Amino acid sequence: MTTESDSFPRRHARTQRFTLGAPRSFTVAPDGSRVVFLRSHSGTDRANALWVLDPADGAERPAADPYALLGGAAEDLSAEERARRERSREGGAGIVAYATDRAVELASFALSGRLFAADLRAGTARELPAAAPVIDPRPSPDGRHVAYVSGGALRVVGADGEGDRVLAGPDQEPVPAGGGTVSYGLAEFVAAEEMDRSRGFWWSPRSDRLLVARVDDTPVRRWWIADPAHPERDPQHVPYPAAGTPNADVRLLVVGLDGARTEVVWDRQRYPYLARVHWSAAGAPLLLVQARDQRSQLYLAVDADTGATRMVHADEDPVWLDLFAGVPCWSPSGNLVRIADEGGVRVLAVGERPLTGAQLHVRAVLDVGADDVLVTASAGPDAERPETGEVHVYRVNELGWERVSQEPGVHAAVRSGRVTVLVSAALDRPGSRVRVLRDGKPAATVASHAVDPGLTPRVTLTEGGARRIPCAVLMPTDYPGDTSLPVLLDPYGGPHGPRVVAAHNAHLTSQWFADQGFAVVVADGRGTPGRSPGWEKAVHRDFTVSLDDQVEALQDLAERYPLDLSRVAIRGWSYGGYLAALAVLRRPDVFHAGVAGAPVTDWRLYDTHYTERYLGDPATDAAAYARSSLVTDDGLSDAAEPHRPLMIVHGLADDNVVVAHSLRLSSALLAAGRPHEVLPLSGVTHMTPQEQVAENLLLLQVDFLRRALGLSAG
Repeated sequence: MTTESDSFPRRHARTQRFTLGAPRSFTVAPDGSRVVFLRSHSGTDRANALWVLDPADGAERPAADPYALLGGAAEDLSAEERARRERSREGGAGIVAYATDRAVELASFALSGRLFAADLRAGTARELPAAAPVIDPRPSPDGRHVAYVSGGALRVVGADGEGDRVLAGPDQEPVPAGGGTVSYGLAEFVAAEEMDRSRGFWWSPRSDRLLVARVDDTPVRRWWIADPAHPERDPQHVPYPAAGTPNADVRLLVVGLDGARTEVVWDRQRYPYLARVHWSAAGAPLLLVQARDQRSQLYLAVDADTGATRMVHADEDPVWLDLFAGVPCWSPSGNLVRIADEGGVRVLAVGERPLTGAQLHVRAVLDVGADDVLVTASAGPDAERPETGEVHVYRVNELGWERVSQEPGVHAAVRSGRVTVLVSAALDRPGSRVRVLRDGKPAATVASHAVDPGLTPRVTLTEGGARRIPCAVLMPTDYPGDTSLPVLLDPYGGPHGPRVVAAHNAHLTSQWFADQGFAVVVADGRGTPGRSPGWEKAVHRDFTVSLDDQVEALQDLAERYPLDLSRVAIRGWSYGGYLAALAVLRRPDVFHAGVAGAPVTDWRLYDTHYTERYLGDPATDAAAYARSSLVTDDGLSDAAEPHRPLMIVHGLADDNVVVAHSLRLSSALLAAGRPHEVLPLSGVTHMTPQEQVAENLLLLQVDFLRRALGLSAG
């Protein structure tokens, strides 16, 4: 099944959801003379180049082009690099990540497993000799060395290309028993997938040593992931820490450039999760370590000479403690900067003093300066307006806060010194606008080469039900408003994934479904972030709360919009796929068809850090797992009548939500005499970057939904 070359599904797939060609990954030089970023040459080009912009005149120049550096050759990615990209949901190519020295004069990056360095002042790039495949290269703050990982070892090479050597590696110690592996300088699976910690080593401010994570995955149980379409290929042997099973053993070492090693000591038995690491000139190395149940955590300062740690602060929560971007860190004056839940409000705290209150719901720390802290936040419970779907940038200090972004939308920023890069998305224009501000005033604009979607969402942001659930309602572009429409719920609906956002491109796929003849409803019920700690933590021990809120929002919106409640379908991917299958199985009185993409169906098969945070330990909280899972050892869990049509879609190469989830659901449905459709995707992971796959998935879903709801073909 294919479409004409300029159809929305084809353009949506070819442009990777209209993200190609958009500038990203900004770094600002401390002196304000350079803004460094990644961008591909066009809206259909996957290969990112490294660019430098001069804020004084807005001039852009390339610093490194992957096509020139590789001489036109195709990229060759190692299994480790493919895994890193899967964890970060990276669908691009070329230079997908880079790091710089303190002055932002030298950048290093890996390209096709090789090590490159770019002189950001001169705009030139060169290859450095290195042991391939190179992963996560990072210059020392003084720009004299580049550290990187290869073959599970942390290595360092001079920025001049001299002296490549191993600083810490598995060859320096006995081989682990039981078939496990030891690596240095890489994040373990749950850190990269669930903690938003993709790094495994950190330079000291003086560039003389590093903090290095040592990961031993010997305790982790092994799973096999095979590609049935290629029986001649060996299956992948994947260490996967499922809920209730052992995690990798993670330690932290101080490693000198002379090879000297000192282990950092803390109570790893009580606090096994190394969640955050920060090392700056403002203070000692700073760690955030969590208990396995994530109800307690410690902020620890490290003596880099002895490895001893002292507690700076401790947090406890009866439900769980969240992790946030940009914290913990030290302020220039040496105070601890953190985000905390206090009195039902998420606040920014510097030292022991909260600097924000119930008007803001703080989401991330972007930069800590001498005079203020730059953060992103959404409206808190005491805000004058709900500002549904909006995220803004604020400057916060002891005197209060000031909004940096003004127009309604979703905003983020990168700052150093007097220069700020403000990235802004809004409902009334496609993509994001990137402005460079000096002292808060516009200085330059970073151009985007992203393709115009050619589709404008007809979206209304509102609230639904007594709980005031954030919702987006989309109607067909040419809808005259005189008839009721079949309804398609299009949620993610769970932790980490807000879908009701004040940004144009976030609603493109929903609008395309609306233009196929549906009224589309997106609802961010309890469990989704951005509103309040209590809202997020309401799913504790019971994910089915997410379904209750979808129903509440739908029924309330039907009183204000022309929704035909006799024809209601739901679609989703990952948690949204779980929610779609849950809806048709538990509430067939409301939902008449569903499309479940890569759904978690048995929560015992999902990873430790995520699942145990919400549902607890499966050994002691078995009832919570049974209540929230679609299948148990006894078959379907609490499935109601009548049976509704369900399409299950899953990538066979998915190492996050493994295909066993969908196979177990299909087997349980078959045993219960419930017909359903299964669409296996050979070679596809949890992402669907392949153009033909992504395109046809949209078309096949529409075809299924029309058949299931008894609608005529469009």
